[in-house]
Amino acid sequence: MAATRVLLLLSGRAESPGFAHSVCRLLGAGPGLGPWSTHCGLKRGRLVLSDEPLPGASTRLPLQRSPFCPFAALEQQFGARAAELPTNRGVDLGVAVILQSSDQTVLLTRRTSTLSVSPNLWVPPGGHVELDEELLDGGLRELWEESGLQLPQGQFSWVPLGLWESAYPPRLSWGLPKYHHIILYLLVVSQESQQQLQARIQPNPSEVSAFMWLGPDVAAAVAATEDGTETPRHLPQELPPSVLAVELEEDGGTRPLALPMSTLLRTTPTTAEGKERVSTGTKFALRLWLQHLGR
Repeated sequence: MAATRVLLLLSGRAESPGFAHSVCRLLGAGPGLGPWSTHCGLKRGRLVLSDEPLPGASTRLPLQRSPFCPFAALEQQFGARAAELPTNRGVDLGVAVILQSSDQTVLLTRRTSTLSVSPNLWVPPGGHVELDEELLDGGLRELWEESGLQLPQGQFSWVPLGLWESAYPPRLSWGLPKYHHIILYLLVVSQESQQQLQARIQPNPSEVSAFMWLGPDVAAAVAATEDGTETPRHLPQELPPSVLAVELEEDGGTRPLALPMSTLLRTTPTTAEGKERVSTGTKFALRLWLQHLGR
């Protein structure tokens, strides 16, 4: 098995979760939707999660999975299909940056339609953490690689927001999962305004096809959408019909994009589709961001 990126301490005993195992369940998550408060140690290139307080420096973070998490569904099927999953892989570690401007908007990017994993999803900048990286450094590197933004030292603050157990495909009805991650969401608060940050954005066209800034009101509506159903939703009257985004053109330029609010409120379908929507984990992260603002 590759180097352990996510390490569990269960009753003080170290364990590397296998690819097929739900991390939430191993940490004692009940049948509800969560989130569950989890003891967490942020190490270089590694995340340590424990069901008991950790010695030394640690924090408690909310941990959640989707209501249709395929790993939870496989465990309920008594392992019949879990035997088809890899046995030589563990759970990988990712980090995503919720970048907040000084005027309280956050940056989301749309993954390109050509990506093999999660195409057309709106997500914060993020990706894998390297083995020798501090977790914040990994998040800032991914922010730079995807958006071109480098934040000057001393001009931002940061705090870990929460943890998301991520699978792709995200539903068992789409097929057996090929990827299994724990995503650490980091809130990075810049001293620069949205206008100042946007003036320096240079998105990577191989990963990003559009970007936008969400304020608290729209973010709250997106975060409140119930994922796991395709029930038609009526837009609250106070919401705008669309949100202004910036879309990349094939010649390297950009153009304004009026993104329909209905697209942002779209939920994860039961069958595999490449429809544009906000990822379920991103909705969770937006809820955490709004709670942080409320403090």
